[in-house]
Amino acid sequence: MTQLEGLSTEAIIERGKNVVMNTYGRLPMTIVKGKGVWVWDTEGKRYLDFLTGLAVNSLGHSHPAIVQAIQEQAEEVLHTSNLYWIPNQVALAERLVKHSFADKVFFCNSGAEANEAAFKLARKYAKEMYGDHKYEVISLKNSFHGRTLATLTLTGQTKYQKGYSPLPVGLSYTALNDLEGLKAKVNEKTAAVFIEPIQGEGGVIPCSKEFLQAARDLCDQYSALLIFDEVQCGVGRTGKLFAYEWSGVTPDIMTLAKALGGGVPMGAMLATDKVANVFQPGDHASTFGGNPLATAAGCAVLDIMLQEGFFTGVQERANYFRQGLEHLAQKYQTGDPIRGQGFILGWPVSKFGPEIVARCLQKGLLINCVGGKTLRFLPPLIVEKPEIDEALKLLDEVFAELWK
Repeated sequence: MTQLEGLSTEAIIERGKNVVMNTYGRLPMTIVKGKGVWVWDTEGKRYLDFLTGLAVNSLGHSHPAIVQAIQEQAEEVLHTSNLYWIPNQVALAERLVKHSFADKVFFCNSGAEANEAAFKLARKYAKEMYGDHKYEVISLKNSFHGRTLATLTLTGQTKYQKGYSPLPVGLSYTALNDLEGLKAKVNEKTAAVFIEPIQGEGGVIPCSKEFLQAARDLCDQYSALLIFDEVQCGVGRTGKLFAYEWSGVTPDIMTLAKALGGGVPMGAMLATDKVANVFQPGDHASTFGGNPLATAAGCAVLDIMLQEGFFTGVQERANYFRQGLEHLAQKYQTGDPIRGQGFILGWPVSKFGPEIVARCLQKGLLINCVGGKTLRFLPPLIVEKPEIDEALKLLDEVFAELWK
């Protein structure tokens, strides 16, 4: 029991404003309990969670296998540091390597840290292999890669960079799916090309297979590294374990976080041996990265997702949800089509984006809006058709009230 147990939502919010930094535009609610696809607030109201902590709780809330893994590990040891070998970390790395292109894994605590590690590894690799002239990194406009100074610079949205200049040098941007623009950027100085296979914060916009293949070909031509940021779209979110599997294009480095720990903070950077080998003791580190508790949860997450038939079910239910959204988009003539893959879906709307989110909250459905114009849906991978039908019904009610 916390010292705030029994307080109303309003009381908790007021106390929070006095002591918590104002870095989030928080909705006026608190979540104190979750089970499966549902969460409850302080007053006991139930909500259908189609946001899952921003793609973190991909197996729902309080999944029994994850809870058991955390409980059992907590009774043994919570933390030891990376001065020692951690059996759970080795076991999780083995799972990730077996089911991906990668040979080695570095563990950290978040997506930003994973992308920071990838940025550092790419620059060190380029300098050691080719010389000091090769340091430039290209990312995409409208991308989002994190809040550290380097990942903020990688992020191709100036609104996030405002107030933090001077930013690290050697980074530039090109437009998503613009093959000619990418060709004009990559050259002998390019150390890496950084891409989200699906831009999440940028509006749930997928990269085309042609664009990803062109990036791979250009990186090969100019001895640059191709890095995929799968922090949001990886670990099952698209209906495969990794989003790159849909395109058949293999990166040199991939970053993960969010769903990997099942709710416990964890990030990971995966790389091929030829790249990973330039990191030596002292080059990079993370005190908490891959600690016994986090990796116990991560092993449980992958054991569930890698069960036979799991992703077949995810794809089938995701298609069902997408069809329902497409029906509503056509019914209300909202404009651009539904986009995304699996259970990372975006519904472009020309108006009322934040108001739709607020009305859904009132009715008991959690979603969000990115860029003010795209409704983003990140439901749990375990969601069933009755819950999908409930979400579609609530969305229909909200649009009937607003869309005139």
